[in-house]
Amino acid sequence: MTRADWNSVRVVLLDIEGTTTPIDFVYKTLFPYASRNVEPFLAARSGETEIHEIVQDLKAAHAKDVAAGLAPSVWPNDSRDELRDCVAYVHWLMARDSKCASLKTLQGKIWQRGFESGELHGKVYPDVPPAFTRWRCRQGREIAIYSSGSILAQKLLFGSVPAGDLTRDIRDFFDTAIGVKTAAASYTKIATAIQKSPREFLFLSDAEKEVEAAQSAGMFAALCHRDATAATRSPDTITSFDEILPD
Repeated sequence: MTRADWNSVRVVLLDIEGTTTPIDFVYKTLFPYASRNVEPFLAARSGETEIHEIVQDLKAAHAKDVAAGLAPSVWPNDSRDELRDCVAYVHWLMARDSKCASLKTLQGKIWQRGFESGELHGKVYPDVPPAFTRWRCRQGREIAIYSSGSILAQKLLFGSVPAGDLTRDIRDFFDTAIGVKTAAASYTKIATAIQKSPREFLFLSDAEKEVEAAQSAGMFAALCHRDATAATRSPDTITSFDEILPD
């Protein structure tokens, strides 16, 4: 694969953490906010049907972790303090950066309150907004997002960056409901959903196994190492969106 091949790309598929958005923003802003607010959020909204279903999904996930000998916390069926047990399990999952779908859904709901109140604002690298304008408006390519974070969380992040609402430039959002990010089948499903050939996609991620999975599905893909130097980067590594499909 050469970069000249990328000229045939019609869709730029993007990871978020470490690719469009600094890792520190996720780990030092978003995750701590969710951790601080999980208990008051559940206490206030656990009576809602949607939140109750998330809690039940977490309870089922906890049972699987216990059966596998992983989860140390106790969440018995006859617990009189389900809130306490749920919060403890959520903190346990977050400490391990779990990709548990119900955790990601809950985090998105908690972040929604933070974004809507103005406590949280999205953050992307400076080269992202001009790249979106270049790819979408000037070149007529499409942009899609694929992240382990929920689709709600993705939209909240891109909709509240200082440059403005970037969701207007994004055609589709995908999370792990479509499949895990290290499986080639997930990228095949994304191509099918967008109704384009995998060879019309360029996937960018800071995770090597994700890049390899996209390539296995037939997509062009490149590793995004924002902090790579001339001495450490490989020929196929990109450090800035300025390098991707320039005018």
